[in-house]
Amino acid sequence: MFPELNTKRLRLREIHEHDAEALFQILSTDEVIRFYGQDALLDVQQAKDIVASFAKNYLENRVIRWGIERKDTKELIGTIGFHAYSPNYRRAEIGYVIHPAHWRIGFASEALKEIIAYGFNTLQLTRIGAVVFLENQPSSNLLIKHGFIQEGILRSYIYQYGIPHDTYMYSLLKS
Repeated sequence: MFPELNTKRLRLREIHEHDAEALFQILSTDEVIRFYGQDALLDVQQAKDIVASFAKNYLENRVIRWGIERKDTKELIGTIGFHAYSPNYRRAEIGYVIHPAHWRIGFASEALKEIIAYGFNTLQLTRIGAVVFLENQPSSNLLIKHGFIQEGILRSYIYQYGIPHDTYMYSLLKS
């Protein structure tokens, strides 16, 4: 059963096919995609395919990606979760995306705090990593605020629109 998590203002829940339109709106927005590490979505079917891949990868114990839903409006405003999950090595990388209409009001921080706790307490992770485009200062600031340490630069680590990008590597250890 997919774990549902709650914060004061957010419900972190499984993403379903009926969320595809909202996911498309998020992942086709240039402001979001410029630091996301994938090309912008061109149609809702691509969002449906992503929803299906989230479900498949969750069942295979490889990824867990929650939808970020505002409790007050029931609106899906983003996603957050773990990928590159390795239970044997007790590590995963965290990723998140929120529609710009919901930036700078603390939703990412609120969701991130809950997911970090879930990773360390429930998944028994000892290390949570994060990869961030060098130019994405708001994301770097968010991670640092939550105790992540910048470990270095991964050169030409992510390709987007056929162009390689350098990224920072951050980590947070359970200890």
